Amino acid sequence: MRTLSFFIFFSIVLVVYSSLNYFVYSRGLMVFSCTPAYKKWYTLIFWTLVSSFLVGMFWERAASSVVSEWIYRVGAFWLAFMFYFLVALLLIDLVRLSNYFFHYLPDFSPAGKLYLGYTVIGLVSLVVLGGYINALTTRIREIPLTIHKTVTGNPELKILMASDIHLGALIGERQEMKLVRIINEQKPDLVLLCGDLVDGDIGPALRKNLGRHIQEIRTPLGVYAIPGNHEYIGGIRNTLPYLQSINIKVLRDEVVTLPNGIQLVGRDDRDSRRMGETTQPHELKELTKGLDHTKPIVVMNHQPHHLDEAVEVGADLHLSGHTHHGQMWPFNYITEAIFELSWGLKQKGNTIFYVSSGFGSWGPPVRIGNSPEVVVFNIHFD
Repeated sequence: MRTLSFFIFFSIVLVVYSSLNYFVYSRGLMVFSCTPAYKKWYTLIFWTLVSSFLVGMFWERAASSVVSEWIYRVGAFWLAFMFYFLVALLLIDLVRLSNYFFHYLPDFSPAGKLYLGYTVIGLVSLVVLGGYINALTTRIREIPLTIHKTVTGNPELKILMASDIHLGALIGERQEMKLVRIINEQKPDLVLLCGDLVDGDIGPALRKNLGRHIQEIRTPLGVYAIPGNHEYIGGIRNTLPYLQSINIKVLRDEVVTLPNGIQLVGRDDRDSRRMGETTQPHELKELTKGLDHTKPIVVMNHQPHHLDEAVEVGADLHLSGHTHHGQMWPFNYITEAIFELSWGLKQKGNTIFYVSSGFGSWGPPVRIGNSPEVVVFNIHFD
């Protein structure tokens, strides 16, 4: 059943991906077919870039290597180029439509069309390059909070939260070391990793020995993580031993009471059943039954669905990721339509929610309209 579902999903994705690329190709052909040589090189380069994503993705899953990684990297960047070429073509078509009624543009010669084509390529390249630089520029967001409950010992607590790190073919040792450096500089009491620590298949992470720096993190209250949907996409039975090998305590529908009395609830990802697990994730109400409500309750839940459940069980702080806040404009409008909270801070009742835009990226290592982040909560308990 899972194989059939994957086949259907992949077939739909392949048809959509091919159709969008053919649309971009056919429109580009109107510009770059001015000579047989232009047409030949345009066609060859275009379809090589299109195929690189699919070839790289499957090669990485089958036998991860440096070659497959770079093919996949080229293909991932192509996804960003393809999308913003589509946006550019949409804008051009709007101009053409208005010109149809108002006739304010001159007729374009073949040379003029070629100049326009190179201009569009240049502008899209600048947009993608800016998004790539932005994706490498991690913001540290500090948020002061007051929770009206008591803890044992120091009433001041610093929690560092990171989500959607996506270690793998595209997010490698350099970004891992950056995260560890940020953690060491911030000196938190507790580190919480809210899902998608790895980017699907575990092969690239194992090949590059990723995680060896994360296991060096030392905090007074430890490092805890929860699975995200990408841990299940790559196969949780392969990913979980890897996470445990780098000294990360992974909570899958589990509750841990920390030495200062904070009750940490780690939820399994809601996609676990869809990805082949035989058991359904537990309801939050079931997980929190019997907890001491005079002590703080912190919930880690990768996907920020059904926020009211956390309010109903009396959670004090609810942390999520998953959305990337759309990652590339204008997809943020889609995540804002799907999720009650796509990014940022929100309070409902006595529960404080935070959804992170994430540390890494999925697919194109490009962020436009939002920034990667690590979130530091400076909490006062009273």
